[in-house]
Amino acid sequence: MTDLDLPDASAAALLVFGRAAGDQPAAGNPVAGPAARIIDSPRQRECRCNPAMRITSETFADGIREQLFTVGDIPGVLWTPAEGSGPRPLVLIGHGGGQHKKGGEVVSRAFPYVTSCGFAVAAIDAPGTGDRPEHPQIRRLVALIQEREAAGEPFGPAWPALNETVAAQLIPDWQTTLDALQKLDSVGDSRPVGYYGLSQAGEMGIRLVAAEPRITAAVLGLIGSDWLTDTAARITIPVEFVLQWDDEVNPRDSVMKLFDALGSAEKTLHANPGSHFRVPSFEIDSSIRFFARHLGSPGTASSS
Repeated sequence: MTDLDLPDASAAALLVFGRAAGDQPAAGNPVAGPAARIIDSPRQRECRCNPAMRITSETFADGIREQLFTVGDIPGVLWTPAEGSGPRPLVLIGHGGGQHKKGGEVVSRAFPYVTSCGFAVAAIDAPGTGDRPEHPQIRRLVALIQEREAAGEPFGPAWPALNETVAAQLIPDWQTTLDALQKLDSVGDSRPVGYYGLSQAGEMGIRLVAAEPRITAAVLGLIGSDWLTDTAARITIPVEFVLQWDDEVNPRDSVMKLFDALGSAEKTLHANPGSHFRVPSFEIDSSIRFFARHLGSPGTASSS
């Protein structure tokens, strides 16, 4: 089973947020600033003042209620058990590069979390994906990365600039969405919160988990960015970290270095043979057990 379902794209396109977003960086200042400052960004302060959620559709199938929603200009989806009420643990799932909130790698995790554990599960579109408008800055950075890749050149500063640009919007958006979700009766604010994200969602997840104290357990991996080591060191919650031994995108040494940088007392490295997009399906089962252990179940306490 592949983790990200993007069959005919280059390695760069697979990892970036597809038709993504932002304004052109000023010359000499290509990035918005370190992730540590994102938690007090103007966008976050503005969004979190008014985290009202609007449900745009609701459907039921196979014991799962699916609600599409918006929080301001943030489009998202919430899955909960069709029967019963909250409060219940919540898992936030980030999507991979070029994907969206209802992509295969999201749904394949979300549905068993709901049906097996009774969790609420939410996902949002990253900038420039899904139901979001195009983001000019990210689109330009993606084009630059693809040009360099086609020429056989290193990505250079465009790659960290792209990640900083996405994170500057996405991390506050996740926090604003979490504010709104916890006001819902089907979720509530008294149960633990987890995060799941691999590849580009792992890159963003490390930043989010380090910034958001409400997240108490996380599954991360398929990422080895050396600029994340200081951020990873601030993470102290339990982490399950996924590595593909033959990853053609992230060399295993860089992934293991990032795992080693995590400040968590409880962290587990799951290494499997195969390429970046061949994460075995049993890792889903492992994540179910991990979240059940650390988030508990509706009406029960976690073991963390």
